[in-house]
Amino acid sequence: MLTGIEEVDWASLGHAYGPADDVPELLRGLASDDPAERETALDGMYGAVHHQGDVYDSTLACIPFLLELVADPAVQDRGCIVELLTSIGGIELDDEEELDELDPEEEEFIPAANYAMAAAAIAAGADVFLGLAADPDPEVRLAAPCALASLHPEPARVLTLLRERLTVERDTEVRLALVAAVGRIALRHASLREETVDWLDWLARAAQDPGLRLAALAQRARCAPADIPDDVVPWVTRLLEEIRTSAQSPTATGNGREATPTLIGQVRELLEEHAAGRPAPWTEELLRTLHAALDDRVDDRIALILAQLRSPDWGQRSDAIWLCGGLIRAWRGRYDDVVRLVGAQLHDPEPRLREAAASFLERLFELGAPATDSLVVRLGTGPGTSGTGPGAPGTEGGTGGTEAGHGAHAFVGRTGRDAALLALARAGDTRAVPLLARALTEPEVRRELLYAVDGLGPSAAMLAPLLRLRLADVELDERLYDQAAPLLYALAAVRGGQALPEVLRVLRGAPPNRRDWVREAALRTLAAFGPAAREAVPELRELLAEESAAVSTAAARALWAAEGDLADVLPALERWLRPGTSSADWCAAAQAIGEIGPMAAAEAPALRPGLASRDPWVRVRSAAALWRVSGEVSASLPVLLAAWEENRHARVDIAECLAEMGPAAAEAQVVILTELTRRRRHNAREGACGSHDIHLDEKLLTLCRAALARMERGAF
Repeated sequence: MLTGIEEVDWASLGHAYGPADDVPELLRGLASDDPAERETALDGMYGAVHHQGDVYDSTLACIPFLLELVADPAVQDRGCIVELLTSIGGIELDDEEELDELDPEEEEFIPAANYAMAAAAIAAGADVFLGLAADPDPEVRLAAPCALASLHPEPARVLTLLRERLTVERDTEVRLALVAAVGRIALRHASLREETVDWLDWLARAAQDPGLRLAALAQRARCAPADIPDDVVPWVTRLLEEIRTSAQSPTATGNGREATPTLIGQVRELLEEHAAGRPAPWTEELLRTLHAALDDRVDDRIALILAQLRSPDWGQRSDAIWLCGGLIRAWRGRYDDVVRLVGAQLHDPEPRLREAAASFLERLFELGAPATDSLVVRLGTGPGTSGTGPGAPGTEGGTGGTEAGHGAHAFVGRTGRDAALLALARAGDTRAVPLLARALTEPEVRRELLYAVDGLGPSAAMLAPLLRLRLADVELDERLYDQAAPLLYALAAVRGGQALPEVLRVLRGAPPNRRDWVREAALRTLAAFGPAAREAVPELRELLAEESAAVSTAAARALWAAEGDLADVLPALERWLRPGTSSADWCAAAQAIGEIGPMAAAEAPALRPGLASRDPWVRVRSAAALWRVSGEVSASLPVLLAAWEENRHARVDIAECLAEMGPAAAEAQVVILTELTRRRRHNAREGACGSHDIHLDEKLLTLCRAALARMERGAF
């Protein structure tokens, strides 16, 4: 085994962490009889030799040995090695066309060439995967279909083999992998797509196994998304119910393998935990595929999620929550019923379902309103209480009963409680205020809870004394910013002017580490205090001259708020509106000037050069400020509308300005109407999301509606 491994000059090759002289040991580890050693070796292969999907010269040198390992039935865990090979060889370029367009001297040439060589090398030995489709090891059979569909150079031959194997395979998950591989071939090879879609359509209707029918339907939708049947929701709902009622015993936890201190080991344990106790955990991936195919058919996707949330199977309800998380982050829609049903899951005895529900709700902000009653009931539940309340598991009403009470103890642990409280506060529900007050008396407070105070209105003023006490206890050391910034933000939100001595203590005692960040945060809080911060005026005047624009402009804002005198404030701000100023500094000054409004009209000439900046944010901040100080629509509006199309992330700020302009911004009506009719969120990103993305998009919609209403009123 591994013949010739010593003949390779591994030290001359490289991987993510330098010379590849440790690779022979990793390859031998993959063939070890010790499961922990095999997993550690596999982790090393992914961590160094195939780091984050990269292909190095050492990766290429490994391919013959990896193919040799998967061909040897004496090697255990070969399914994992097949998956590794599939990942190495399955990175799809526009192949020769893209490689031909690259100059060999360009930095991108070598990685692209390595990907192409890896694909070619594995394709040359891909016949080894043909035999693995019937391997006695189900883990090998599970990995082989994707490898064949991704890497074998004869897709028609593979397609025939996959369909034949489906007639004799008895393992459920392997059968699903065979169907998924068929769909993959159809997507990659247009010449085979029509016949494959027809076969998948037949299988979705004719197969006896409901799981197989669901898999075929999902792949059919994936391959022909424009031809998804109109009755897909009731069709899938019936299949899910059939799967539930015919399912075998729940999946057991783990496989008897000891834990290893590796990333792969951790992922394996998480997947095992996720599947434990569920008779058909594989339905989640099938539904994910189906949702991706449905794409902008938001109403159908919502209907499917609602059906799942009403299922007696907690696993299906959990899947629905995670699937809806992806849907609601990317698409606008009517989610009230979904949110209400997700809130009902907070009373379920299954802790994983409660955790999923709380995690989902904490990202919704104002869209979480339909679940606030459920959140309040759950936050009031603890040891010794019944845990009853509206919304029993899988229903839209009723009580959680004794089972919900039995699970309460786990939920009201720190993590679950904080998530539910954060969701309630972000929804703007004032019932969160006394609960936040209780949280502020505990040794540790989740920082996001403090940043959620600003949505609770005047009722949150009662938190000021507690916030003041906590700020007084913060040490003036290198951790000051992390400890103080959330408290300062919350004090600004509640206008807690009585905490002025504590805020000044932080401002004066800021250590060198992130000193400007600390001072800026403190100054923003002083600005929120307004005249209550008069005692700080002498220090604020001194800070106007700081070399940090963030500190200087924050001091100018605070000084203006404290005494209303612009004699020193405007010159301090104008010095950042000069040639050579960085974009961030210009934006900070322009925004501060805009907040002052017409009293800063003298700064209009200083703002105008920013309208022609190459940086779109400078243009937006300058145009908005120019409008606010001078009312010049003719100069500001065209800049704002151009930036609307250029930088979608600036739309919230632009819409806020358009709403202020009212009838004067009538030229923007079409832009606003277009935004209001879009289904996709303006800040939706593939493969990435932020905790405030939904909130920012909903804020944009609210501002657009306000702007449109003001424009229309002005038209009559």
